[in-house]
Amino acid sequence: MIIGVPKEIKNNENRVAISPARVKAFCQAGHQVLVQKSAGLGSGIEDVEYNQAGASIIETAKEVFDRAGMIMKVKEPLSSEYDLLRAGQILFTYFHFASSLELTKVMIDRKVICIAYETLQTEDGYLPLLASMSEVAGKMAAHIAVYYLALPYGGREVLMVGVPGVTPAKVVVIGGGNRGNLCCKGSSWYRGKCHFT
Repeated sequence: MIIGVPKEIKNNENRVAISPARVKAFCQAGHQVLVQKSAGLGSGIEDVEYNQAGASIIETAKEVFDRAGMIMKVKEPLSSEYDLLRAGQILFTYFHFASSLELTKVMIDRKVICIAYETLQTEDGYLPLLASMSEVAGKMAAHIAVYYLALPYGGREVLMVGVPGVTPAKVVVIGGGNRGNLCCKGSSWYRGKCHFT
């Protein structure tokens, strides 16, 4: 199979759908991988790394879409990409169809085979591709909270972990996701009291 990886065009989306290690694994399994030029730069991956792993570097998204039987993306296709898709082509990405009737209808009308990262699950119901993104978001939440505790950003200038002689902040974590679970297990990320609801 020819697998295509176009550069993401959604605003502020710097991720890329595949690492050089995955490219190598696909190539070793007999597949051909096409990566659009500069697709990995936002993630710190140079074209030469993909090339060394066995991928062909392609100039344009159109050529990647035209040649590939399966397209791997991070985010759902935008309207400017709809015409690049063709019937029977596999599109493997985060879709979140529930939030876009237009996207859903376009994919149906174009007869694209859609595999949504967020719906893939193991036999026990675990969502491995969604869990990794949730973990990043959960871990970032604490950093963002600390940022907004600073006075210039409207905070009360409270240190999350405190300093000698100063009580650490009290934190309420709403939900049972990654940050909530770490908090309740006594993670070292926060040495003060953490209330879980």
